Amino acid sequence: MYNVFKDKYPPISSFVPEKELFMNTLVIEKSALKNNISRVKELAGGAYIYANLSGDGYGAGALPLAQFLRDEGIRRFCVDSAQTAAALRKAGLVDEEILMLHSTSDREVLEQLCDLNAVCSIGTLEAGMALNSLAEGRATVIEAHLQIDCGMGFGGFPAEEPEKIVSLIRNLPNVAVSGIYTQLASKHAMDVQLSAFQQAVNAIQAAGCETGIIHAAGSYAMLRSDLSHLDAVRAGSVLLGRCRRTRGDGLLTVGRGESQVDSIRWLPKGHTVGNERHVTLRRSTRVAVIPVGYQQGYGVDKPISGFWDAIQRLFRARRRTVRVNGQRARVLGALGATETLLDVTGIKCSERSSRISISTSSRSSSSSTISHLFMNTTM
Repeated sequence: MYNVFKDKYPPISSFVPEKELFMNTLVIEKSALKNNISRVKELAGGAYIYANLSGDGYGAGALPLAQFLRDEGIRRFCVDSAQTAAALRKAGLVDEEILMLHSTSDREVLEQLCDLNAVCSIGTLEAGMALNSLAEGRATVIEAHLQIDCGMGFGGFPAEEPEKIVSLIRNLPNVAVSGIYTQLASKHAMDVQLSAFQQAVNAIQAAGCETGIIHAAGSYAMLRSDLSHLDAVRAGSVLLGRCRRTRGDGLLTVGRGESQVDSIRWLPKGHTVGNERHVTLRRSTRVAVIPVGYQQGYGVDKPISGFWDAIQRLFRARRRTVRVNGQRARVLGALGATETLLDVTGIKCSERSSRISISTSSRSSSSSTISHLFMNTTM
């Protein structure tokens, strides 16, 4: 995948080497991203902002996204791997806080995180003891956040067992607890989970243990519950405007795919085209092939949730279009795994020298359609 950060629609040649102009590319418009950063700052109020770079920055590229966010004043980052943390440090983000959002007892990973001066997560007894052992062996103190499970099951100490957390903390002399966090589910369970988290935090503090920065809200909760903001928020997909949105949230959808025309040919009236769902051409048609399909994330949606959802998906699929040199071209038939057919009759374009712009709906309720767009493409 080739990743490009750019201002709104400058010449693409100013960002990409000429020989790579038409590789499958995810383009991030800086103006839209700046808008979303401003909105996140407004929403956070006085809370700290952790930029969540999980999933390679939700498909935008963790490293360029982090560098851009740093320039916009964000100095705290969450990662999901030691490799991402290492890339950030190597790129010059040496003073910024990096929080590993994954509890592990793996000695090699913990050593990497310690060498990178990253903040670890402790969500199990084993992870806590392993981190303390490492710190003790190095005659140092390592910083960590406690992970609490309030009902999502993705990891962490059960919120209903704060006494076990207190007991562990008291047996970790070489670990400095600088934060405590949880994850919140949908709005139906959010209030209950937040209450359980607060009760666990209160119990830990009442036992005389430090909890540091308290954070619970990810992108979804940040938009829906001011009470969830606490000391800090974790902004991930909200930065790209590709989270589950709320009306009037002021966010802009960030990111569009760009590709090329692989081949063009005329097909006669009556010829069938398309994968799975064939379309019979009603007239002689100029058909272009682009090297993008559902394996690259194009047209990928959440699972169908009901009859009307299925009907809406069907109509959307029939109206699916992309832009070829700025002109709208209709997608013909069902998408292929790695190729898509376009009707370019009447559109000025040619093989290997025409620019294809692919976007997803700004009203999408899921980040799945764009966060993986082109991520698996082999160049």
